[in-house]
Amino acid sequence: MNKDWTKDLEHDEYEHDVDLIISDALLSIEETKVGCFVNLVTSVVFGNPMDYLQPLIQELYAEHVRIKFIDQCGCGGYVLRVWKLK
Repeated sequence: MNKDWTKDLEHDEYEHDVDLIISDALLSIEETKVGCFVNLVTSVVFGNPMDYLQPLIQELYAEHVRIKFIDQCGCGGYVLRVWKLK
């Protein structure tokens, strides 16, 4: 995506499959162009993505991304913003 965007990883099959959340989150980061961000909206079922997703993103992308936990949505999910730097 050549713009800021949001990937919904919160509903349907995502509510039952943390591996799918992780793989689609990583794919979304790959699809995001440098200088843009993707909001990863994750299911409440697996808890705060800072516990299971952020460490993996940091390990894989290191200085290529910046991550910020935005908040828990009113619907229960969580928003993790990932900026693509390089």
